[in-house]
Amino acid sequence: MVHGAPAPHPAGSSRDRIVFLGHATVLIELDGEALLTDPLLRGRVAHLRRQVAAVDRSLSADPGAVLISHLHQDHLDLPSLRHLGLDTPLVVPAGTGKWLGERGFTGVTELRVGEQTNVGALVITAVEARHDGGRRPGGPQAQAMGYLVRGSKSVYFAGDTELFDGMSRLADLSRRLDVALLPVGGWGPTLGPGHMDPLDAARALRLLSPRMAIPIHWGTLLPMGFSRRFRARLGDPPRQFAEHAASLTPAVDVRVLEPGQETTF
Repeated sequence: MVHGAPAPHPAGSSRDRIVFLGHATVLIELDGEALLTDPLLRGRVAHLRRQVAAVDRSLSADPGAVLISHLHQDHLDLPSLRHLGLDTPLVVPAGTGKWLGERGFTGVTELRVGEQTNVGALVITAVEARHDGGRRPGGPQAQAMGYLVRGSKSVYFAGDTELFDGMSRLADLSRRLDVALLPVGGWGPTLGPGHMDPLDAARALRLLSPRMAIPIHWGTLLPMGFSRRFRARLGDPPRQFAEHAASLTPAVDVRVLEPGQETTF
């Protein structure tokens, strides 16, 4: 943990906190509610293998809701969702509910960009993302989204997205954004379209103006056969992001969390 992040505190604390569980999976505890983003709780998905310690399943137990940004297998992982329970509340992009219902999930809420739902005292707003959000092969098509979580504080979970000027509107929606959870890498040696690299993510901070930024979507997965060659580089994206952010937006508190680490906010 670097860049001034507080030391982890014991489970069960009432303080608001963020726990980075790896890839795009984040536990957000705010105002007594627990939200889990894009849960990937197992050691592999398709051809990808987890390169860090297994997820502490106690951290993901019984969330108030799960936020799904899009339908790619490393973001909507059916075995992980089944582990959480078929009745766990799921907030998903519109067009996904019927497909999930056919697979036994009963607590599905669909949102389009701009629509809202509530989890306890928290307001969850679906916001724009620029990314191909469909399920391949043969699955449903749905728009990729991010989420703005608002309670006593505000948290932006970007999901997967490229940089776009409309990010500046999130600052208006939240009045002042407290935390931005921004993807800075991928699961292989290169990034395809619809993603932000470390420099793009740092540029996004100029549009979002958050108090704090936490890089996600890095350091967790590699394709089979790539671990020996690329594992040593897994920590490069957040380090580069922090360096760019220090130059472009020095007022933003950047906190780099290793998978499994947490910080209060």
